[in-house]
Amino acid sequence: MSALPTATREWLTGPGLTRLWEKVRKRLESNGVQATGSLRLTAMNPQERNDLSLLLGKPLTGAAVTVRLDVLDARLRASAAGLGLRQTLEELGPPLTDRRATRADATARREQVWSSLASSLDASPLAGQEWPRRWYDLLRRAGVPRGVTPEAAVSTLQQAVLVLTTLLGPERGSARGRGELAAMATGSAHGLDDGTWLARLVQRGVALAHDTEFPGDAAGRRALWRLVSVTPDEVSSTVLTYGLRPDGEGWRERALRERAEHHAEAHLTPRDLHDLRLRLPAGTLIHICENPRVVEAAADAACVRPLVCTSGSAATVVVTLLDALAATGCRFTYHGDFDWPGIALANRVIRRYDAVSWRMGTADYERLAARSQAEGIPQLALDGGPVNAGWDPDLTPAMTALGVALHEEATLELLVDDLSRQT
Repeated sequence: MSALPTATREWLTGPGLTRLWEKVRKRLESNGVQATGSLRLTAMNPQERNDLSLLLGKPLTGAAVTVRLDVLDARLRASAAGLGLRQTLEELGPPLTDRRATRADATARREQVWSSLASSLDASPLAGQEWPRRWYDLLRRAGVPRGVTPEAAVSTLQQAVLVLTTLLGPERGSARGRGELAAMATGSAHGLDDGTWLARLVQRGVALAHDTEFPGDAAGRRALWRLVSVTPDEVSSTVLTYGLRPDGEGWRERALRERAEHHAEAHLTPRDLHDLRLRLPAGTLIHICENPRVVEAAADAACVRPLVCTSGSAATVVVTLLDALAATGCRFTYHGDFDWPGIALANRVIRRYDAVSWRMGTADYERLAARSQAEGIPQLALDGGPVNAGWDPDLTPAMTALGVALHEEATLELLVDDLSRQT
C-alpha cells in the first residue's frame, strides 16, 4: 500500500509537477541520492508556477525558479505527504538508482578483473618470463569485450593463464590438438575455437612470447598454434576441386592426378594443402566457380579444364589453395551468382587474384535473364543493396534495372561447354 494519502498522491502526480520530479529524480540519482544542491526550472507555464508555489510555500512570479533540494525535502516532510524527498519520489515512481555508487561498484569490479589476472600470473610458472608483463599491459589497455561480465572475464583470463602455462611454462608437454587443450582448460573442446576471446588471449600471449606479429588471418593463426606444438583442426573444412594435375611424385600429387584422369572431384583439407606441393605449369588457367553444382556437372561431362569451387563464401581453405596456385604462376577466371552477395564475392576474388571475369558481363546477365523469362522460369527477386561490379561498370545498373537474381546454375550449360574445351 502507498504511504501517501490518495488526494496528496493525485496532486503530486499532476502535470504541474511532472517536470520537477523528472529533474529531481535525475539529480538525486547522480549525486548519491542526497537531498543536496539545487536545480533550475525554466519556461514554466502557469500551472507549473502555481503548483510549485503551493509546494514550496512561497509565491513565484517569474518563468524560472531555482529549487533547493534540502528545502524541498523539508517542505515534503512537513506537508500532508509526511515523507522526505527520496521516499516521495519512490512512492511516485520506481526506486531511485544511486548511479554514483553503481559506477564505483562497476569500477571496483573491473579493477578486480585485472588484479585477479596479475595475481594469477605472479603465482604461475610464467612469472619469471618477460613477456607476461607486456601481455598483461596489452590486455588491460584493450579492456574486456562488450557483453563479458567481470565474473566471466576473471574466469576466462584464468583459463588463458592456464593454457599459456601449459604451452610456454617450464614443463610444457608434447604436441596436442587444440580441442584437447581447450577441453583441459574449459571443459569444452570448442573453448579455443577461432574467434573466441579465450583463443585471442592465448594467441596474443604466444605471439609476444615468440616475438612475432599477431596474425590477421586464419592461416596465420594456425601457424601461430604450430609454434607451440598445437594442432588446429585441419580436417573438417575442405575446398572442392576438379582437374588439378600437379607435378611431383608424392602420393598426394599422384592421387590428385589420378582423380583428374578419372574425372573425379577432390576435396582438399588444410592438412592436405600444408603437405601438398602444388606445382602446375606456369600460366595454367584455373577456372573458379561459386557453386558445387558446377563441379558436379563438369565431372559428369568429363571436362578437361581445372576448376576450384568457393562453395559460396571462399573460406580460408579456399583462399589457401588459390594463394598456393597463384604462387606457381597460375592465371584465374571467375564465375559466380548474379546477385549482390555473388557480386561482392566476385569482387574479392577478382581483385585478390587479378582474375578475369568468366561469363559475368552485362551482356551475359541480360541474355540469361531474357532466356529464363522466355522459358517461363519463375523470376527470383534481387534483394538487398546494390554492389558495384569492379570488372564491368554497366553490370550493376543492368541488374538494378531488371531486378532479377540469377544463380550460377542458370549458366551451367555454357560453363560446362567452356570447361570442355581443350584450348
